[in-house]
Amino acid sequence: MNIIPKLFIFIVLQILLISIVNASKDYYDILGVDRSASKKQIRKAYKNLSKKYHPDKNPGDKKAEEKFIELAKAYEVLSDDEKRRIYDQYGEEGLNHGDQHFNDPFDIFRQFGFGGGEPRRQERKGPEINIDLEVSLEDLYMGAYIDADVKKQVICPYCRGSGAASQDDVHICPSCKGTGKRMIRQMLGPGIYQQVQTVCDACGGKGKTIKRKCPHCKGEKVVSGGDTISITIEKGMSDGHRIVFEREGDQHPDVTPGDIIFTIRTIPHPLFTRKGNNLYVKIAITLADALLGFEKEIHHLDGHVVELKRTGITPPGFVQEIYDEGMPLHEFPSEQGKLYIEYVVAFPTELSEEQKEVIKNNFSKVDSKIKDEL
Repeated sequence: MNIIPKLFIFIVLQILLISIVNASKDYYDILGVDRSASKKQIRKAYKNLSKKYHPDKNPGDKKAEEKFIELAKAYEVLSDDEKRRIYDQYGEEGLNHGDQHFNDPFDIFRQFGFGGGEPRRQERKGPEINIDLEVSLEDLYMGAYIDADVKKQVICPYCRGSGAASQDDVHICPSCKGTGKRMIRQMLGPGIYQQVQTVCDACGGKGKTIKRKCPHCKGEKVVSGGDTISITIEKGMSDGHRIVFEREGDQHPDVTPGDIIFTIRTIPHPLFTRKGNNLYVKIAITLADALLGFEKEIHHLDGHVVELKRTGITPPGFVQEIYDEGMPLHEFPSEQGKLYIEYVVAFPTELSEEQKEVIKNNFSKVDSKIKDEL
């Protein structure tokens, strides 16, 4: 007689359990990424969404606050290789049954350098990657987008940084029982001993040992790889300007990636020379131009024409100053520096006797007038 009620209760419990599982939100959906997403894609998604839903930007909005907490929890799981493996295999229930601890969502947010103080936990960070980026003066004048292929060390995509052939090959270290530390006795003197805590030499402080190494990375946890980084060259950037891509350097499961830093190196231009926000050009003119005046034009870095006009005498080395035709100011690209035109008079290398006679006859009066003025 008691079998039917028990069976009914069992069925109800199963339905409730299924409902709870189905009601739980998928961490990949929360971050808006595919299940095959890389750590870089997961990090980028969290970085963008956490700024959007931060409580400081949405005061009094409970839904935004809940979303912010969801994002932090999803990121913490999917950015950790072990937690992600458990979640992929057993779902959220697997994490709840395991010995998993979730950090303060604001602590995770702080680790991205968005404000609110430094991260509470000291993190090991990898070395910087410094790259010289050759940029044309035209790109610095107009702005540009440049794709750079960067060779670097990446987490092994096959073992996800565990270094093992499979998860079944990862075992708790029998020497330290998973703590990564051991207590050893040191003799200080006859009959006097001291216990000292040290890193477990069996597992190197990892707390785990690997039975079979990953055949792809040979147990190194990382492989050689690369990435294409899109760089924005802003108008008016100067030579030596540093463009920093945070945490895009060499990857390693035990270390936070360092930064990739691109340093702008300007390619010399055949016509224009840059000094600060100003541009300098040397223009050769004939002796006749220097004495009688001229009209010329040059094509600027973006192709527009700059007209040059002189009506009087232009002595050798004369510099003409033109406003708002220099480089855009980086902070205020709508404003520009000056363009300086230095005129170089091209004298003939030799004269025929006939030409000399013409000059003597025509310039004698000019010379006498100059002498009178002196």
